[in-house]
This record gives sequence, C-alpha cells and structure tokens, in this order.
Amino acid sequence: MFKSAVLFTTILLLSGCALKQYPQSPKVSDEEAQTYNCAALDQEIAKSHSVQQQIDKTGEFDALTVIGFIGDFGIGNGIAKASANKHASARLNQLEQLKAVRCGHPTA
Repeated sequence: MFKSAVLFTTILLLSGCALKQYPQSPKVSDEEAQTYNCAALDQEIAKSHSVQQQIDKTGEFDALTVIGFIGDFGIGNGIAKASANKHASARLNQLEQLKAVRCGHPTA
C-alpha cells in the first residue's frame, strides 16, 4: 500500500507541468525582415493577432485547467501562457516596427 501511495505521489508531482499547449511565436528573423514587403507584413501582423487569440482561447477555463491546478496549483499553465503571450507580443511589435520603417506608416 505504501509503495502505491509513493508511486501515485511521484506521478502526481511529475505531472505538475503545463498541460495546455500554447502556440509559440518566433522572433522575426533577419531573412524575414529583409524579404517582407508591405502586403506580407500585413499578413504576418494578422497571423500574430490570430496567435494571440488562440492563446486567449487556449487559456480559457476547462478540464485541463482543473487538472493543472490539482497538479501544481496551475503554475505550469500560467507560466506557459505568460511565455506564449510574451513571445507573441514581441513578434507583433517587431512586425509593426518593421512596417513603420518599410511602409512609412504604423499599423492601425
């Protein structure tokens, strides 16, 4: 009985990580920055907004939120969401700055 309790506790502690999978946004590479024209930048900005919406939708309360809370008080999912938001915002800011330089006007 003791071994099964130890095994269960170990599994529970090891499962205390992010259960939700958030989309990740890479930084704008030098190659991307050199090849994007205004239309491509508009398209990439729209994709970045879509990724942010996906992050918000994934972060909604559901069964994985409950399981994550039981496993590690939701810390893993919270860290994963914060990281995904940070990277998505950074990419969006890079794209908007590139558009302001390349196209002469900021994104509305």
